[in-house]
Amino acid sequence: MPFGVGVIGVGTVGGGVVETLLRNREAISARAGLDICLTHVAETDLGRLEEFDLDGVTVSTDASALIADPNVNVVVELIGGLGAAKTFILEALAAKKSVVTANKMLLAHCGPELTRAAGDSGVELHYEAAVAGAIPFIKALREGLVANEIGSVYGILNGTCNYILSQMTYKGLEFDDALAQAVELGFAERPPDLDIEGHDTAHKCQIIASLCYSTPISLDDIHVEGVTRVKRVDVIYARELGYLIKLLAIIRQVDGAVEARVHPTLVPETHLLASVRNEFNAIYVQSDIADVTMYYGRGAGRMPTASAVIADVVDVARRGDFPPMPAFVYTQTLPIRGMDMLEGRYYLRVSTQDRPGALGRICGVLGEHEINIASCFQRESTESDLVHVVLITHKTAETAGRVAVDEIDQLGFVQGATQMLRVL
Repeated sequence: MPFGVGVIGVGTVGGGVVETLLRNREAISARAGLDICLTHVAETDLGRLEEFDLDGVTVSTDASALIADPNVNVVVELIGGLGAAKTFILEALAAKKSVVTANKMLLAHCGPELTRAAGDSGVELHYEAAVAGAIPFIKALREGLVANEIGSVYGILNGTCNYILSQMTYKGLEFDDALAQAVELGFAERPPDLDIEGHDTAHKCQIIASLCYSTPISLDDIHVEGVTRVKRVDVIYARELGYLIKLLAIIRQVDGAVEARVHPTLVPETHLLASVRNEFNAIYVQSDIADVTMYYGRGAGRMPTASAVIADVVDVARRGDFPPMPAFVYTQTLPIRGMDMLEGRYYLRVSTQDRPGALGRICGVLGEHEINIASCFQRESTESDLVHVVLITHKTAETAGRVAVDEIDQLGFVQGATQMLRVL
């Protein structure tokens, strides 16, 4: 008997899944050791199906009909969002059918609920494609690194932001121009707010943190900053100092508490993550047994994401009657480490009028808050009559840095808000 796959939603990723299952059925089945075939597709916009030869495949506009179809063994949900997607997943799990999804937003908001529903029905919920596209990172965490205690994870998890920052770094584009190019090439969603404001990365950060530390983590516990405040001058000055700017998800365990944050970060140019360009993703993991491992590949797109979805389908098919693997395992409830406890090094760019003693006043404020300067230079702005004072601090407390920056911004010769970015 074939192992039947039902796909709900034939948009960008769903279309890639349908195309791959039709085109590579023989190869997928041979590698899986059983016949895996597309048996049912549910899509409200039937025009999306015109490019496919669906002879022998049931087509409907009703996802519930797909879920009830006895020829569907696994339900693949690819419509996204928090509304209908959640309804269909819970309906499929209640019908004792395993589910494969790429819906990171839903998992980040409702992971525990969906995990319980799958467990109650004795089926599985898989979501490899929800994090880092084609990179098999969820499998690596759940299986490849199962013997390890995870110390920290640093992830470039949004291809849109990495593309924008790469274009600013290597092509000299301003942010708005790089964003427009990302939208035109299809790397960014329309509108791109979830990407550029950091929330897409936060959803993935939440999933990874929950897996790393077997503890429930709320999205509200994750500090989120996007890339919209990063200027081309910051990219230029960072490179002068030996750094590249990347939007990172940073997940660590510190003194028994979990730290999970998303923000632009200065990454040393010698670090492996600094070489990750354009729409590619990468995840750098430090663990106690395996030491350092890094995972790299295309983090989004029709076919790369489809590859991860189908890998999950094969996992479900192979497991057969064996006990299901829980989507998330929550064995403890760890405290969350807030940003007020953070200590690190910081990049500061202060825009000032060209006045004698300005640099001394700025350094004086930092000194009053016991913030030591590791490096400093001053540059004339090419866009105005202002000068930029650029600093890298030694290790200091986040709270002290914030208070000092607020005081610097009150100095009469300072124009605009001081840029403050964290250093890896």
